[in-house]
Amino acid sequence: QVQLVESGGGLVQAGGSLRLSCVASRSPFSISTMAWYRQAPGNQRELVAVFSSGGTIKYADSVKGRFTISRDNAKKTAYLEMSSLKPEDTAVYSCNLKLGSTNYWGQGTQVTVSS
Repeated sequence: QVQLVESGGGLVQAGGSLRLSCVASRSPFSISTMAWYRQAPGNQRELVAVFSSGGTIKYADSVKGRFTISRDNAKKTAYLEMSSLKPEDTAVYSCNLKLGSTNYWGQGTQVTVSS
């Protein structure tokens, strides 16, 4: 069992920045695919960014150029750098670790962007 703990959410004004972190409780982190998802009230959960164990990175079109996903395998931590935040980025952000066919989820962290 892998536990994921997110941190870094909060309230920020439009145009501001936040950095989310996701720490995994145990390995094998380095061979896992890490991803960030978000879910706004009344909306379905959507994929924001993904960073595969092989180094492939993909972003949702809505965040390209503004968000950056990274990972530190030694620290078993994934990050999501968010800049030029918009009110429509307001959501609960959750990290996901996929190992084989098994998915693990964090509890989520709230990001609120005020206009």
